[in-house]
Amino acid sequence: MTLPGFSLLAQACALEPLMVANQLSGQRLYRVQAFSPDGGEVPSLAELSLAAGRSFESLPMELDMLIVCAPSPLPTTLDGGTVGRMRSLGRSNTMLIGIGGGTELLARAGVLDGYRATLPWQRFAAFTRDFPRVRLSQQLFEIDRDRLTCGGGTAAMDMMMTLVASHHGSELAERVSEHFVLERIRMADEPQQVPLRARLGHAPAPLVDAVMLMEANIEEPLTTHELAEHLGISRRQLERLFKKYLQAVPGRYYLDLRLQEARRLLRESDLPVGEIAMKTGFSSPAHFSTAYRNHFGVTPREERLH
Repeated sequence: MTLPGFSLLAQACALEPLMVANQLSGQRLYRVQAFSPDGGEVPSLAELSLAAGRSFESLPMELDMLIVCAPSPLPTTLDGGTVGRMRSLGRSNTMLIGIGGGTELLARAGVLDGYRATLPWQRFAAFTRDFPRVRLSQQLFEIDRDRLTCGGGTAAMDMMMTLVASHHGSELAERVSEHFVLERIRMADEPQQVPLRARLGHAPAPLVDAVMLMEANIEEPLTTHELAEHLGISRRQLERLFKKYLQAVPGRYYLDLRLQEARRLLRESDLPVGEIAMKTGFSSPAHFSTAYRNHFGVTPREERLH
């Protein structure tokens, strides 16, 4: 199901893994039908059109899943019948999948109330304000029961390959990933790569500079005193800024950054655990393992087995 202004990239990333799963399995595991508001062509953001063939009004209630691909932000005015049809589908057994602005359409229909969901990071603040009953996350994608949502773009591919794995096994999903020359399928709990200044909003320059210093010094962490000296402010001033804008003390925020980098290296590289410990500023593998387990609930070696 597409709305005018949808992303061709996001739509392809959602559909192509399903078609490749058909091809590699030698079976028709998934069959696609295209819907548009009036059953006609739908212009994309790239000004190329998709021929749908069926209108929203003809959406059958017995669909196994409905992928909603829409522009982000979603237009403020939408046909009431579209929202109503979506609300009806929310009461059926149809799995509803939001891509880009599709998450906002599902939220407007009320079918995400009480569910975890995500969408492109640029819309986080507005979405939180407009849909307080949805449990917004900043993850790459969310799979919560029969509701799937993602940050758009290539995140849709990771989400759909994860869905293929749940339906037909991880071996087929890995073969689909290899078909697209991907090193791995990114996991849902990986955060969206939100630019630093967007993450911090209108935070004061010293706080932005402090976080930039932290991100640039992962292997040899600076102390809070050293950070304050670099910035030309007192340690107490720096701590107040972190508490006010990030609800954390500098040391804890810095540790979280280092552990997120360690997790990325564990998942994306073959480096020994001891080397990853050194690269993320830990004095010993034992110290690293303890900190990692306390933060993520698994040890670094267990992380590699996931």
